[in-house]
Amino acid sequence: MPKFKVLVVDDELAFCQLLSQVIRDAGYDVSTAVNGSDAMRILASGEIDVVLCDICLPDTDGIKLLSQVRAAGIGAIFIMCTSFASVDTAVKALKAGAADYIVKPVSNDEIIHRLRQIEGVHNLRAENRALREIVSGRDDDSYGFISPAMLEVERLIDKVAATDSIVLITGETGTGKGVIARLIHRRNALRDGPFIPVNCSAIPQQLLESEFFGHTKGAFTGADKARKGLFLAANRGTLFLDEVGELPLDLQPKLLHAIEEKRVRAVGSEQALDVDVRIIVATNLDLAEQVKQGAFRADLFFRLSMFQIRIPPLRERTQDIPGMVKFFLKRCAKKGAKETEFTIDPVAENILTSYPWPGNIRELENVISRACIMANTDRITVADLPPELVVDRSGGLGRSASDRPLSPDHGLREKLRRLEGQIIFDALHSCGGDRKAAADLLGIHVSSLYRKLEECAEFGLLSPETTEAGFFAS
Repeated sequence: MPKFKVLVVDDELAFCQLLSQVIRDAGYDVSTAVNGSDAMRILASGEIDVVLCDICLPDTDGIKLLSQVRAAGIGAIFIMCTSFASVDTAVKALKAGAADYIVKPVSNDEIIHRLRQIEGVHNLRAENRALREIVSGRDDDSYGFISPAMLEVERLIDKVAATDSIVLITGETGTGKGVIARLIHRRNALRDGPFIPVNCSAIPQQLLESEFFGHTKGAFTGADKARKGLFLAANRGTLFLDEVGELPLDLQPKLLHAIEEKRVRAVGSEQALDVDVRIIVATNLDLAEQVKQGAFRADLFFRLSMFQIRIPPLRERTQDIPGMVKFFLKRCAKKGAKETEFTIDPVAENILTSYPWPGNIRELENVISRACIMANTDRITVADLPPELVVDRSGGLGRSASDRPLSPDHGLREKLRRLEGQIIFDALHSCGGDRKAAADLLGIHVSSLYRKLEECAEFGLLSPETTEAGFFAS
């Protein structure tokens, strides 16, 4: 875990220096301030975890400082210190939001003990948040790739993850660029730090600079409290900028400067702050073409494209689809708190594998989620899939009658019968001609299957080859 950062605020300089050395020796990062103004300036960075603050300060008092900090939206934990014990003062400090209250003189061991307690609670909460994400499925992105294209992507991830290099991830919408960004983060030394994903196209243009770099209170109309910004929020972690090609031109040089200098300055502030952030960006646009068109700066493009990973569309890696289907079925069972997991019959899985997936992984996930809702049992069948997925295959029935032009008067009726014939044929083929097994697979009674077969034969939707295979044998 990253080191806890402690701020000691006391107007006695010698006490500040002595206490800060004790805390530093215990393994913490320490800053000091001798008045409220200096403390507020340091706290505005958003990097301080714990504040040891004296009640009496030359320009304010510790309780007022704490109230100002909370009003500015800064979440640092306060431990108030005083040489004059008072129940009234202690109550005021705790009501203002202090986590603890100690009376001077206090031993070094007691100070470190209090810090260890706070650090332990902080880390436990962080672990619980991570555990909740894993249980809910939001942080478990491993699909088990087996296609050659994605095995090459895995190789590139392993190469770059251990470095601090910027990574540019490209690919169509829905291909899983965010998944790859998280995999890189989890295999990096900063994996215990935050992972902050940002959709650049979703932030109003006039707020982008403030969102990225933060702002001071009163920096502009509506800035009623200080905000530390995304770079500082991702400090000692990863900042993932999705849809980076949508950034306006006037913000691009500021982003480039922040990346190269590893320093950011909040809107309305004159102070630049150091940041240690791993940058990963993604886009579905051709940034080189955007540069040619003048929509993207060449210097920023060259900086971002140091190491590129292209995620192929799902239609180019159909070998991965069965693994993804199982992954999403497991996630659906987890979200529904089911004791047993969903399975899928071979006919339905074959339809999913052969579909071109213009929406890629995102579309596949939505289809599986819908199928789990539609299913009457724990087994997903063709009947649970969206009609358009099966209709997409109806032109490829593989039987001469299926290629017959549709009648202008009966187009919908014939199309539905073709669709039904396709589903029945796939079920029978999957079950080796066993009509009872096919009926069970389709979730209908065997007598209904016989009737459907007769209708398909009547309308010429099953070819002689199908009949000869024994599917109509009594």
